[in-house]
Amino acid sequence: MFFRFTTAGESHGKALVAIIEGMPSGVEIDIEKVNFELWRRQQGYGRGGRMKIESDKAEILTGVRHGKTLGSPITLKIENRDFVHWTEIMSSEPIENEPKNPRIVKRPRPGHADLAGGQKFQTRDLRDILERASARETAARVACGAIAKQLLENFGTEIRSHVIKLGNFPEIPLAKTWEEIAEIKTDSLLNVADETIQSQLVTLIDEAKANGDTLGGIFEVVAKNVVIGLGSHTSWREKLDGRIAQAVMSIQAVKAVEIGEGVQNALRLGSQVHDEIVYQENFRRSTNRAGGLEGGITNGEELRVRGYLKPIATLKKMLRSVDIDTKKEELAAFERSDVTAVPAAGVIGEAMLAIVLANSMREKFGGDSLEEMKRNFEGYLNQLKQY
Repeated sequence: MFFRFTTAGESHGKALVAIIEGMPSGVEIDIEKVNFELWRRQQGYGRGGRMKIESDKAEILTGVRHGKTLGSPITLKIENRDFVHWTEIMSSEPIENEPKNPRIVKRPRPGHADLAGGQKFQTRDLRDILERASARETAARVACGAIAKQLLENFGTEIRSHVIKLGNFPEIPLAKTWEEIAEIKTDSLLNVADETIQSQLVTLIDEAKANGDTLGGIFEVVAKNVVIGLGSHTSWREKLDGRIAQAVMSIQAVKAVEIGEGVQNALRLGSQVHDEIVYQENFRRSTNRAGGLEGGITNGEELRVRGYLKPIATLKKMLRSVDIDTKKEELAAFERSDVTAVPAAGVIGEAMLAIVLANSMREKFGGDSLEEMKRNFEGYLNQLKQY
């Protein structure tokens, strides 16, 4: 049994759609929790004008009846309110007369999928590429992740994120406990667990905006109460760290993924890296530098994953490019954009980690209904206690 999803839709099309397969029957679904996650994705100081237009709400089309899952595919729809301004440009029907403002894109943006996608799919209008490559697609992922979170809640697993670095500040990424992360207010400007650092980061964003530039950074996602034994050492396909890395790396603009203290661990001696094992009613690690994973298997400690987000590729201070038709040097095209989206990327990272964990839970504990899955889960916990 697998938990899997797919999304469809363009940035300025009619809507985003997602289909989820593999949810057991009997899971209570709160649509307001889904919409809250969509709201969180839209927050953060330094976001662009699109966030003022869209007020994302998910509609459940299939797979849920009277507030509970049926065990059949779940279909979610998120309307694009901005489509009203793009009706002709993004029409799925052939049009006889060219729109007054066709918004054709001929000058690819460095760092974006524009040029490589245009060459691959042989299109002369790069809007065909950027509409799907846009991070707008992640709204559908967050909705799927919100459903995955509601499955995981039944097994005590919680997931949160926080921003630990923006641009080159602070020099050493923030290291915060679960309790400190949990205390971050929902209306926090940048989802940072340090008010002093956060105010300095706001200034950094203002400076970048004034210069027509963008900022990248690092977010960390933490999962608490993850059961021992998800993933496997037996095959590269089954290693959970590999699956997590792929899921987080698939987020637009993420260029590196770290689990635990992986980057610093590579520079340390083995005696400074490996988490010593202790026994206090059960097996634990005295530290958690491995980030909750050993040999591709969860070990019961907090699962900690970091995503490294490059600066957004659309800059007001436009970079050099080339017109794909004339081959003459011109400045890159500009689409409405953010100065930074690291806090939002953290929310998306939560969704992707929730989806990976939900899939691993379904693989290990199966069950057509939530009750059956819970029975299998409880039996496994009893097995662990006897080890």
